[in-house]
Amino acid sequence: MHNITERSIETNGVRLRVTEAGDRGAPVVLLAHGFPELAYSWRHQIPALAAAGYHVIAPDQRGYGGSSRPDAVEDYDIVNLTADLTGLLDDVGADTAVIIGHDWGSVVAAHFPLLYPQRTSAVALLSVPPTPRMPQPPLEIMRTAFGDGFFYVIYFQQVGLADAELDADPARTIRRMFGGLRNDQYEAALAAMTAPGPQGFIDRLREPDGAPDWITQNEIDHYVTEFTRTGFTGGLNWYRNMDRNWSLVADAPAATIEAPTLFLAGSADPVLDMTPRDRVADIVTGPYREVLIDGAGHWVQQERPAEVNTALLKFLADLD
Repeated sequence: MHNITERSIETNGVRLRVTEAGDRGAPVVLLAHGFPELAYSWRHQIPALAAAGYHVIAPDQRGYGGSSRPDAVEDYDIVNLTADLTGLLDDVGADTAVIIGHDWGSVVAAHFPLLYPQRTSAVALLSVPPTPRMPQPPLEIMRTAFGDGFFYVIYFQQVGLADAELDADPARTIRRMFGGLRNDQYEAALAAMTAPGPQGFIDRLREPDGAPDWITQNEIDHYVTEFTRTGFTGGLNWYRNMDRNWSLVADAPAATIEAPTLFLAGSADPVLDMTPRDRVADIVTGPYREVLIDGAGHWVQQERPAEVNTALLKFLADLD
């Protein structure tokens, strides 16, 4: 059994709280969480990966948990987010790593081999598939598509608006997000997602009947405690850089992902309907595989940890 430790690393102008396991000098696997999550979201994967012989590094990414929360919105762009990860590799003396991301962490993980191809040995993306750069700024496309209707990404753009809604009751925010991002529970809210109205994002998600069966109340309480302390602004600022990111990666060092790539998701994840995979070949030119876990929702590595661990370990073993 490998000890799991926490420490802080100063890099790229911020302090990142890092959960770590495995032996120094072993192949590095870096785990990038999504919104609204923490390094804690990888609690089921960290020991399994370390036991398989990997040096596992899972940060609270900037804006979250025990890490720095810069004030400026532009401090959360993709250049800073990926540079944070290179700083973690530098700290442990690793030239390359396998980058595994979930949700927004998948976006970071997918951009890492474009911005740092020489430091990427492989990529695994959970819930959000690799997608090529859009022909126009993404917010422009969204505003055209939704018109006067509601769409949460557009709603998140106004600084302070969604922040106040999510911060007002962190327990409610976490319950509704963790309990509502499955196709079978999301459908009722989905119709309201594009309807004009005064409701915010969380109001449009159904209140679950108790905690989902994949997470304990103590685990929910961990998230609630952290987000009560930090608020949600740091994570929301990632969304506020979508157009900036689009501009910043126009001339990335690599045009495509040449490293071996895995996409893994739950078949009941509503994100699959929002991010089609029909153009994967336009962005991934290296070996590519896809795994869908039947019946799993958006929080797949927490909801179905055994199946996710099996898929990740097979992907990693096949790299050798």
